[in-house]
Amino acid sequence: MDRVSLDRIRAARKLLADVVRTTSLADSLVLSQLAGGDVYLKCENLQRTGSFKIRGAYVRIHGLSAAERATGVVAASAGNHAQGVALAASLLHTRATVFMPVRAPLPKLAATRQYGAEVHLHGAVVDETLARAKEFAEETGAVFIHPFDHPDVIAGQGTLGLEILDQLPDVATILVPTGGGGLLGGIAAAVKAVKPETTVVGVQAEQAAAFPPSLAAGRPVRLDAVYTMADGIAVGEPGAITYAHVAGLADEVITVGEESLSRAVLLCLERAKLVVEPAGAAAVAAILDHPGRFTPPVVAVLSGGNVDPLLLLHIIQHGMTAAGRYLAMRLRMADRPGSLAALLGRISELGANVLDVEHSRVSGALALGEVEVALKLETRGPEHCAQVVDTLRAADYTVLEP
Repeated sequence: MDRVSLDRIRAARKLLADVVRTTSLADSLVLSQLAGGDVYLKCENLQRTGSFKIRGAYVRIHGLSAAERATGVVAASAGNHAQGVALAASLLHTRATVFMPVRAPLPKLAATRQYGAEVHLHGAVVDETLARAKEFAEETGAVFIHPFDHPDVIAGQGTLGLEILDQLPDVATILVPTGGGGLLGGIAAAVKAVKPETTVVGVQAEQAAAFPPSLAAGRPVRLDAVYTMADGIAVGEPGAITYAHVAGLADEVITVGEESLSRAVLLCLERAKLVVEPAGAAAVAAILDHPGRFTPPVVAVLSGGNVDPLLLLHIIQHGMTAAGRYLAMRLRMADRPGSLAALLGRISELGANVLDVEHSRVSGALALGEVEVALKLETRGPEHCAQVVDTLRAADYTVLEP
């Protein structure tokens, strides 16, 4: 299978010149310290529609004939591809129909409609939504716009690789969030053609990682199940075209866990002041998991920032827990007037913030005159957690957890 050429990617970049933003490349001190060299964030979360998807979608729809555009286009997506297709179709004056899962985040649903697409909710998972979109294409003649497995889409996504090379010519490693492989394949095709010594690494959520078994088998392999908070890269099987690009051009595909993804989202928010969705933060998660592994200068692609505020709240809480910023504990103490106030006062002196208190006298394990207290505290990290526990134990409190 022929790979997308550098000339094709350059043509796509020329086409997109007045359509997409050249997103910033921001340095990160905290990640640079972890990596042992310069790390930069490619802020595609600040792209139009909030992700890189507009690049490939516009190139693909622009390449349709007048007759094909007249019949309209159809796509299936949990959010980012939906918005990219909707905006691209609007800019190119063609009708877009988008199918989204019934539980698609409301902000992504609203944005897709605002960009001009007709949206239908179908299916519990993206695979069901995808099947319905293909049925719709057969029924109506609308052109199905695949989220990743098409040369035009890969060429469009590859323009991001050319931008990185322009902004940081001496880049040694590029870390790319990876689902179906369109972005990874496109960046690898561009970068390897211009600067083949640059290492290009795909990063997948470990509970939605179809590329490692596919690469091991020498062909696309479908996962039995996909479960990750990173819905933007939750793809159960690589495409034939993207598989060929990744297998032939990418240096490696690695995986990261859910806790690492949540920590990465939190780090981007706290330290870089950037709102990034879990899928978009996968490259940052790889640096957190493997400090010092990647040859600097490193570019971590932030592929998207479309995150539901409620999910973001959950991710922040999960990330803080993973980073040791929350402490849940139970302890026993004498049941005397003022004893709870004294305990809370001591915790305050230690600099921990009390989030929740549960006070119980009803337990068969309690001695007469004892009370059990369950606490949830906000702390400054693992060392602070240990300090709180050690200090309370030294003050003769019976700490049961942790």
